[in-house]
Amino acid sequence: MKRAIVVVIDSMGIGAMPDCRDFNDIPECNTLKNVCKFNDGLNAPNLSKLGLGNIQDFQGIAPESNPIGQYGTMKEKSNGKDTTTGHWEMAGIVLKEAFKTFTQTGFPQDIIDEFVKRTNCGGVLANCAASGTKVIVDYNDEHQKTKYPIIYTSADSVFQIAVDTDLIPLSTLYEWCQIARKMFDDIGVTVSRVIARPYHVVDGVPTRIGKDRRDYVLAPDQDTILTDVANNNGTVIAIGKIEDIFCKQGVTHAIHTGSNTEGLELTLKAINGTLDLKSIEYKAVPNADKSFIFTNLVDTDMLYGHRNDAKGYGKAIEEIDTYIPKFIEAMGDEDYLVITADHGCDPTVPGTDHTREYVPILIYSKQLQPKDLGMLEGFDSIAKFIKEWIF
Repeated sequence: MKRAIVVVIDSMGIGAMPDCRDFNDIPECNTLKNVCKFNDGLNAPNLSKLGLGNIQDFQGIAPESNPIGQYGTMKEKSNGKDTTTGHWEMAGIVLKEAFKTFTQTGFPQDIIDEFVKRTNCGGVLANCAASGTKVIVDYNDEHQKTKYPIIYTSADSVFQIAVDTDLIPLSTLYEWCQIARKMFDDIGVTVSRVIARPYHVVDGVPTRIGKDRRDYVLAPDQDTILTDVANNNGTVIAIGKIEDIFCKQGVTHAIHTGSNTEGLELTLKAINGTLDLKSIEYKAVPNADKSFIFTNLVDTDMLYGHRNDAKGYGKAIEEIDTYIPKFIEAMGDEDYLVITADHGCDPTVPGTDHTREYVPILIYSKQLQPKDLGMLEGFDSIAKFIKEWIF
């Protein structure tokens, strides 16, 4: 069986793109380089062996004279710097027109009114661009009194709904998100994601519940490498939020994760064949002759990038690094591993939003000769490489 494995280290950008100022970013953005510098270097010997240190001077990630992988830099072609845009481009969809954002003033009143009417939620709180951890602290008391959902956005194209699930059932939150998704689609407003942001109050502090987050994404209107594999006698195993990003299109098996550790463990099981696909089966694929394992590791972005926690970000990269030899040991001769990122989220620069950055690409297979890939035009290089490998 031919297999491709793509592991996305969410937001691990490697330098501002030339048009970064068009996205309200500064040229000093370089998520990985700045995280390395903040931590006086990282302990990431396995990423180094693959060739990451040969791409740029990352403190603590040494260049390798005899790397075991292929390595390079990818430049985004799409107009955006968000999760959906990055992942869609990896899968073969290049967006010329950016998704709609509402950073300056929040969502127009007619959209809020329509949301309240359709959900019968009574009203909303916040309706502004905000940090997700701060907004639930700022509005929790009012939320407890009114039971109104907390609505907020960011520099990305997102409509985020936060509720205390001890007050509002999780099922109701998901229902409101589904209603909002249909609302935006009905009125023709291209909001990329409606995100369920459940939280509960722990020792008086509102705390988000990562494992119950769900993303309701605008459905892709084109085929992707996922649908190509699924429609040609293959399995597509989505780990983390991949299923949500692609609205299940092309996904045969999916499992959500609550942490990077869980995502890494599930990816390892998928590679070594111990993941019980029957327990998470969406679509049986008898006698499949190809497989695509697609993993998103979100903690670097959600827990550390957006929260300006460069120390935590560095530790997350170091944890990911420890799994690379396990992946390689479990891989067969027909397996193809890609490690990359979808955008930046530099925790060391002002602001808490994504940053418009180049991303690294690292490739390993027992059949490939190591080499410097240089600068690749487009994240869709990944879709092309996978198609060449699997088909």
